[in-house]
Amino acid sequence: QVPLVESGGGLVQPGGSLRLSCAASQYTLDHYAIGWFRQAPGKEREGVSCGSSIVINDGGTTYADAVKGRFIISRDSAKNTVYLQMNNMKPEDTAVYYCAANTNLFSSCVLSRSGYNMWGQGTQVTVSS
Repeated sequence: QVPLVESGGGLVQPGGSLRLSCAASQYTLDHYAIGWFRQAPGKEREGVSCGSSIVINDGGTTYADAVKGRFIISRDSAKNTVYLQMNNMKPEDTAVYYCAANTNLFSSCVLSRSGYNMWGQGTQVTVSS
């Protein structure tokens, strides 16, 4: 089994909302920093948002400038799931979205690919009229 599985991608109109989920079966995600990344065709994978471990880092969050005020990362500990709520979506949000985990205990998050060692397979998000 893959360590992380994204879901919730799809087609949404500009200004609409979409919620992505990142679920794990072998890890307790509350222990780890979790990041959301995206990759558009022909572009590098970029960090979107991340949340630090909620064990000792109080779940502090970080957002890329492009999504501040529109996207929210959150956790549902009971479901062992991390969400990315995307609001007021724009065409430039179109990309494959990935979740990632840093399995170093109690890690803090960074918006850099090198900060994560477990990755999901991605889910397509398309923003178009």
